[in-house]
Amino acid sequence: MRVDTTDILVEERGDAGLVYVRLNRPAKRNALTRAMLERLAEIFRAFSERTDLLRAVVLTGTGQAAFSAGTDISELDGLTCAGALETARRGQETCEAIELCPVPVIAAINGVAAGGGCELALACHLRLAATHATFSLPELKLGMIPAYGGTQRLARAVGHGRALAVMLAGESLSAEEALRLGLVNRVVAAEQLANATETLAQSLSQFAPLAVRACLAAVTRGARLPLADGLALEAELFSSLFSTEDVREGTRAFLEKRAPVFKGK
Repeated sequence: MRVDTTDILVEERGDAGLVYVRLNRPAKRNALTRAMLERLAEIFRAFSERTDLLRAVVLTGTGQAAFSAGTDISELDGLTCAGALETARRGQETCEAIELCPVPVIAAINGVAAGGGCELALACHLRLAATHATFSLPELKLGMIPAYGGTQRLARAVGHGRALAVMLAGESLSAEEALRLGLVNRVVAAEQLANATETLAQSLSQFAPLAVRACLAAVTRGARLPLADGLALEAELFSSLFSTEDVREGTRAFLEKRAPVFKGK
């Protein structure tokens, strides 16, 4: 199945080292098709292969109604168990590609983030929400459960008890409730979301790119390891940065009381 090339838009802002990935089915509240999930996985895996100074990726939806209303339910109707397993694995692979992206991925949540859309947002490293955004994992109402990693990532983000309360209630959380739970990092007015997201993305450029990538790797990979192994990974990544020019520049700039100029080398 081939994705309609207009269903996902990719905009490069090379001067800022920033890429926007936009879900673009506003008439369907940016609902996710199988082809869109496959394309998203391809896009985010490709970021791992880039050698330029990519600083950040923004994932958002077109319009102000929805980030994504979740999986296109028409594609779930009539699935066999084998087909459902394939669907779950596809969604999980897409979310993993986002989570393991080597540069920060910022979700700009511009409306409803439900089901698979909420799971996409959970896979991002940072989450900004418009004041009218809502969050839900309502799959129990359809006789199923979240399957793109939502049961695992939500529990890790807000704790098991709170995660179960969200899923078992099947109700939507407001942006302010999501902020209180720690599900999002910041809530802004809808008209300020784009600027706030870009400001956050640009603020990352003050740091050494290789250090940012190492920090992401330490957290995302380390979270999957026992503590001792996570600490070993942290030490390994820390030491690896001392072969870079940016570490020398950062320490010298600090000692010389000037702003560092990082080159990603």
